[in-house]
Amino acid sequence: MCMGNESYQFGMDNEAAVQFFKKCIVDDPGMSTAVAAIQTLLEFMNQNSAETLSELRENLKSVIDVLTKTEGSVASISSGCELFLRFITLASLDNPDFQECKRVLVERGQLYLKRAASARTKIAKLCHSFIKDGATILTHSRSRVVFEILKMADEQKKRLNVYITESCPDKSGYIMEKVDLVLVGAEGVVESGGIINKVRCFISCIGTYQMAVMTKAANKPFYVVAESFKFLRLYPLNQEDVPNSFKFSDNSTCSGNHPVVDYTPPSYITLLFTDLGVLTPSAVSDELIKLYL
Repeated sequence: MCMGNESYQFGMDNEAAVQFFKKCIVDDPGMSTAVAAIQTLLEFMNQNSAETLSELRENLKSVIDVLTKTEGSVASISSGCELFLRFITLASLDNPDFQECKRVLVERGQLYLKRAASARTKIAKLCHSFIKDGATILTHSRSRVVFEILKMADEQKKRLNVYITESCPDKSGYIMEKVDLVLVGAEGVVESGGIINKVRCFISCIGTYQMAVMTKAANKPFYVVAESFKFLRLYPLNQEDVPNSFKFSDNSTCSGNHPVVDYTPPSYITLLFTDLGVLTPSAVSDELIKLYL
């Protein structure tokens, strides 16, 4: 975990929060951007000079807005931070002492961070029985959760063939007929059970959606692995319904107006492996409702 080693006489401001966020990612490259953002919010709460709960909440929202503009993983940062705020304010705070209320909020935040940080290992264990010895797997882009699953399989001496999509002109093309399953991560899981995930950009965009279409046509299983803090209160019906704030980023290496993420409808997804359990796409909405109760 990233540890703050500076104190701020007048509280941590947005600029300092961004620097702390970037330091978390540099110090621990394996940390997801959403977890880094949550840890930043916790540090911000500890250092912030707000004197009321409403002021603290507004300050936290301001930091979240800045963080979503700092890194390309807008969907996962947005959902993780929103669920963090929801979790720490679940119960009423009747104590008139603001500092005591703040202490309770920080404790809840630390509990949420602990759960979020352990989600990846829990998902890998759930996915274990679906990864057979000798399996050939196709994956897309870079997913830390997928990497955790593959690492665990390797530790258990499973022999795997793993292919990763490549969109460069001289290395393009899929080998769907050779694979046993497709395993991808997600930037966000929406209410319908569909996912928002990054595309690979070079001259054109090749994304998760195209992979899912071909996987279904080849009658192969399409598995998604994602932490529950990536569950979004969003219900896109098509690519156009995905918010532009998710699709386009100033930090993108894509040229022109190419989106950095695409939307894969639930009809193309076989199962989702999450820290809440193994879910069918239709079960996601029920789990998302529980998260916001």
